[in-house]
Amino acid sequence: MAQHDDDPMAVLERYGPGGGERASLEESRAYVRRLTLGHYENFSVLSWLVPVELREDFASVYAFCRWSDDLGDEIGGGEAERARSLELLGWWRGELEECIAFARGEGDEPGHPVMRALAETVRRHPVDERAFHDLIDAFEQDQRLTRYETWGQVLDYCTKSADPVGRLVLGLGGIDVRDEKWAALVAMSDATCTALQLTNFWQDVRRDLVERDRVYVPSEEAGIDGEMLRVWMDRGDDPEVRVAYIRAVRGLVEKTWALFEKGRGLPEAMRGTPAERLRRVVWLFGAGGTGVLGRVERIGCATLWRRPRLGKAAKVMLVTRASLMR
Repeated sequence: MAQHDDDPMAVLERYGPGGGERASLEESRAYVRRLTLGHYENFSVLSWLVPVELREDFASVYAFCRWSDDLGDEIGGGEAERARSLELLGWWRGELEECIAFARGEGDEPGHPVMRALAETVRRHPVDERAFHDLIDAFEQDQRLTRYETWGQVLDYCTKSADPVGRLVLGLGGIDVRDEKWAALVAMSDATCTALQLTNFWQDVRRDLVERDRVYVPSEEAGIDGEMLRVWMDRGDDPEVRVAYIRAVRGLVEKTWALFEKGRGLPEAMRGTPAERLRRVVWLFGAGGTGVLGRVERIGCATLWRRPRLGKAAKVMLVTRASLMR
């Protein structure tokens, strides 16, 4: 597979429904590596925090998540485009089932480069296969549901869109999250991942609304809905509007801090487990999330008018701290 053919639409045309081409394992591994390094701004850092023997597997899992996300978000936002996304996500689920069957020694070799690489990861590690399906469920839900009323509904979405990622990381580290003996560890992972997803929601309220017509702020909990947010976007200088929005988001941020606290002991709890070698990576993910949530608070939770993010110096400091962990 030539590098100039790595454009997602070109790859979809070649290996998607009706494409007919099949990638070799060598081509597949090279593709997911390029995809990961080209899209994920922190992977160049993670590539040396992650043990050498797991880097290929991290790349294949990331590539699966990237493709799932793109099939859900990059097709378009209209009704016809969402229907097309659902169609493609259904095809993607079929490819996943073929991948898992092949990893079990059943069925044919997957043709899509992401699935061919992922099959080797599934074969080598005790990853929970349900986690991959949950992620697809979340992206399908994004096509059908764009507004949330209750905090519980938002948390339920996070169990599909965020928690599976943490469970997959633990699986790559050698922990079978389906085994009850790891229940406490999994609970901390789920809390951390949900908090990371919620932090992203509060950080990107404006972007989600403008670019994807999605509102993850629960209307009953916050007392505001999508139409109000659209009106308020151009009224950032209105004290009444600003105070109402800030109060709503501040309450959500407090709930998110509680989840980060629930998962705070995860890196330490990983000592002495098969996944101990991934402590630095897990710590870095959590620290990055709390850093962003702290920035949300620092700008007064006024994220409808300003998007907070970690600066380069803050990222370097976090990576340095992670690299110094024993």
